[in-house]
Amino acid sequence: MNNKILQFTYLLVLPIFLSACSTEQTFYISPDGNDQNIGTKNHPFATLERAKTAIRENKDKSITIFLREGYYPLQQSFTLKEDDISENSSVLISALPGEDVHLIGGKKISGFKPLDKDSEANRIIPIKMRKNILQINLKKQGIEDYGEITARGFGRAIQPSGLELYFNGKPMTLSRWPNEGWTNIKDVTVKLDGKGFVYKGSRPEKWLDAKDVWLHGYWKYDWSDSYVKIAEIDTAKKVVLTEAPYSNYPFTAGKRYYAFNALEELDAPGEWYLERKTGILYFWPPSDPEKASIYVAILREPLIQLKNTNHLTFKNISFEYTCGAGIEIIGGSDNLIDNCILRNIGTVAISIGRLVGNLGGMIYENTLYNGDAGTENGVKDCKIYATGEGGIILGGGDRKTLTPGKNFAVNNDIFDCSRWVRTYRAGVFMYGVGNIIAHNHIHDLPHTAVFFWGNNHLLEYNEIDHVCMETGDAGAFYLGRDWTQRGSLIRYNYFHHLHGVEGQSGFTDVMAIYLDDWASGTTIFGNIFFKAGRSIMIGGGRDNLVENNIVIDGNPAMHVDARGLGWASYYFDGTNNTLFERLQVVNPTASPYKDRYPQLAELLNDDPLLPKGNRIIRNISSGGRWIDLLNGVNDSLVYFQDNITNADPSFYTIDGDKLHLKQDSSFYPIGFHQIPTDKIGLKK
Repeated sequence: MNNKILQFTYLLVLPIFLSACSTEQTFYISPDGNDQNIGTKNHPFATLERAKTAIRENKDKSITIFLREGYYPLQQSFTLKEDDISENSSVLISALPGEDVHLIGGKKISGFKPLDKDSEANRIIPIKMRKNILQINLKKQGIEDYGEITARGFGRAIQPSGLELYFNGKPMTLSRWPNEGWTNIKDVTVKLDGKGFVYKGSRPEKWLDAKDVWLHGYWKYDWSDSYVKIAEIDTAKKVVLTEAPYSNYPFTAGKRYYAFNALEELDAPGEWYLERKTGILYFWPPSDPEKASIYVAILREPLIQLKNTNHLTFKNISFEYTCGAGIEIIGGSDNLIDNCILRNIGTVAISIGRLVGNLGGMIYENTLYNGDAGTENGVKDCKIYATGEGGIILGGGDRKTLTPGKNFAVNNDIFDCSRWVRTYRAGVFMYGVGNIIAHNHIHDLPHTAVFFWGNNHLLEYNEIDHVCMETGDAGAFYLGRDWTQRGSLIRYNYFHHLHGVEGQSGFTDVMAIYLDDWASGTTIFGNIFFKAGRSIMIGGGRDNLVENNIVIDGNPAMHVDARGLGWASYYFDGTNNTLFERLQVVNPTASPYKDRYPQLAELLNDDPLLPKGNRIIRNISSGGRWIDLLNGVNDSLVYFQDNITNADPSFYTIDGDKLHLKQDSSFYPIGFHQIPTDKIGLKK
């Protein structure tokens, strides 16, 4: 064989040889691809499931999967497990730079028609409304699984929604009354036994023939909402009776609710109703549907499930139009959701840790629960909104050994995250040990921005505003009812423009940092509060440090009480053992708790009813009110030092929602540390 032939053969074989020996591999997926292709840019796969096979076949390599622009409907969760990826390799699943990629749990629909004149709906819907209502047969669109409306709410399981309708990227409204806001319970009688109430006016009498009408309300407290289904309407007594499961707290006169899912109430643009037996969806579109993008959400499983994987990243992808969760990460380490959009989701956007139904209940009942969240898993640079039951669930760490999880939520824009359940579905719900919430902007929520539970967490450089807007007795950052969950640091956060629902007596209580029911051992350092309600509340807890904070127009700036001597004394009279049970579960007289938190070992012998060990040092209050001390709390219980309680407001300026501190303030020589305002909030 001559040299020219040898050279040609070498050049032909070399790329194949190098590819086979390479430690990196790239594949492509396109809506126009084919799973019989080889996955190159010119011959892409069609589905993530085919790409999963390629990942398995190359599991010892570092793999990049690029998705080309378009929508990718998932019929079931896309799941990657420990066996799919080598521990020593990595996988990146990303949109091709510059292209717009959507993973969805639903289907695009089209072909709406005018209301059928011979239909029962035409008889039910008022004449003046009929010309506005269109209909579509979902069965003819290949959609037959509609899910169900369920009794969701405070204290209940996180549950996928039934089918939902989206128009030009926005969730539409199941037909309801009133169309906006709430109506109120007129009265409650003893004989109703928590199963019903007396209604005002006559509106419920329109629903006598409706079969699946639901009520959503704050039935007793402004921090607890739930859903109940109507069982019967007694027009003579003007009583609505509900079926089990009943409201989570007894119906109370004057409390707010609305009704929904009645065809009779399909009377406003954006409203819809689904007749589940026939599959006919009725809709009053807000604009021309022929010029709109219309989707229904169907999938009830998480769009993505990662189970004990390592070094896996999803990047630059939109996750949407689904009835369940967006992404669930169980175990593993170094998994990352990076620069993604998660919206129009039925439950939570991302859960780092197992979705366990009533997450709050699991944590309360098992104080050592860690949720299989793995380590160093995180969410960064994401935009999360229009979800049904919260933004991010962030677990991790071991409370028994105080081993940190090091999981994180960093630099995310989180808002409008409680479309279905309005309370205790936070922007971030964090639990476990040693996790991080930093540089997020969390805003425009009906209830809590961050609910955190556990030990040694770090919450820093977050901007928090316009939260708790629909609720009362609520906190933007909330921790409560446990002496043992200590060691967390809240520093360099900016809380502003917080207030609750306006009730009969004005705005209800809202706190920026709410250490509720004996929450203890938390450090609050270097935060700024501007028009943030009751800025810092210590509700009977111990050993909290409040230092170097600035409060402007607080109402008040600080609050400390000894509630164990007042309204909450029943926690110490033997009728409620919650605090004591949680104390004993962690064994406070043994390592690691006695070493890390020595005050716990002697707590029961040191007047546990009293809020001892709290220190309030070098804080600045300007405008508003400085402090409320209740239940006999005084200087002998709380240590005060170098606080400036009526500061001249010239040390700061306000530019819109932003607050700027002057560098030459006279406060700094007394030991007050400059707060790095330029680092707070989202980083570009």
